Amino acid sequence: MTSSRSPAKIIPRAFPGITPGEVAELINNSQLKNYPSETILCHENALENTFYLILDGEVEVTKVINNAEVRLLKNLGDGDFFGEMALIHNAPRAATVKSTTPLIVLEIHRDAFDRVLKRSSSISMAMVREISRRLRENDEMAIDDLRLRAGELAEAYQKLAELDLARREFLTNVAHKLRTPLTVANGYLDLISKGTVPAEQLTPAISKVAENVHQIMALVNDILFVQEMDLILSRFKAVDITATARSVVTTYEEIARENNVTLRLEAETDLPPVAGDVRHLERALNALVDNAIKFSPDGGEVTLRLQRDDEQVRLAIQDRGIGIAPDKISKIFDRFYHLDRSGSQLFEGIGLGLAIAKQVIAQHRGRLEVDSQPNQGSTFTLWLHLWEQDGPQEQETGLETGSTV
Repeated sequence: MTSSRSPAKIIPRAFPGITPGEVAELINNSQLKNYPSETILCHENALENTFYLILDGEVEVTKVINNAEVRLLKNLGDGDFFGEMALIHNAPRAATVKSTTPLIVLEIHRDAFDRVLKRSSSISMAMVREISRRLRENDEMAIDDLRLRAGELAEAYQKLAELDLARREFLTNVAHKLRTPLTVANGYLDLISKGTVPAEQLTPAISKVAENVHQIMALVNDILFVQEMDLILSRFKAVDITATARSVVTTYEEIARENNVTLRLEAETDLPPVAGDVRHLERALNALVDNAIKFSPDGGEVTLRLQRDDEQVRLAIQDRGIGIAPDKISKIFDRFYHLDRSGSQLFEGIGLGLAIAKQVIAQHRGRLEVDSQPNQGSTFTLWLHLWEQDGPQEQETGLETGSTV
């Protein structure tokens, strides 16, 4: 240890005005210790009985805020001391102190520390000043923490209120979506059971019943899927994403024509397979294409573009519809969020499609993003990982087949 860092030189810097006799008293009642970097000397909330004076090296002082965030309070170096408050107040440590460099300290335990304070007015006054300063810092930190918590509580309350409203609107939508096909199907079945449907009308009547039952099944399956997809466990396989996208386009061609929308698929040739679950990927693409058609009330074009992007495949679904307002972008993937009106346009749905798509892509360890401008349309782009040709035949994932009716 250099002479400039000897206890006799450092102690007067920590306690201005201390006499040579008091310096000797402090040294005689302490122990010289060395610690490597990353050593924790004080543990927050622990009952400990040692006071430290730094002769050489540095430490960081941290405190856990709001039971989660570890906040750096300060860094201490040569001539600084710590650990005195717990000794004076016989209370748990208020913070954690960890060395960030090799450290040399003078350590004084409780009994010796008390003797030094009783005999040295200079050290006692230094302690009073330091404790007052640290209490002010603690008060300021507590006020900041309270402000942070108040803001978090307000945000959480707002979120809960929004979720409660979305839940109530969802239940109302579901009730209406179920009631209409149930009423129609029940009406036809009642007529059929009474024999009042003419023979030539029997087949169309049964077809109408089947159509409405299918609507009910589709709605219930979506609800069940949303409830269970967080618990899904299955395995990925090689998926021909071009064939999957083509199947979705075929499924929605008639719906697109009915809405005066042109549905197109543009895909690079010889795209490699992606790792995934074909049924769930198809469900996600169905939701995205259905959304693009639905929000193109004035017709136009919906295009699916597939291309390789390094070790991923990128699929963009672009429409020229009503677009999404900037303040709504962050909500569209929330479960139960549903845009039912834009100007004079009314839109059906219960707010599950985009939530399903987002969750499926996330479970494929992929990415789903949206770029949209009001009245100009939207582009939903997803990225999926390529199937590893030399890997195992099946890859672990977070998917399984959800319950269906």
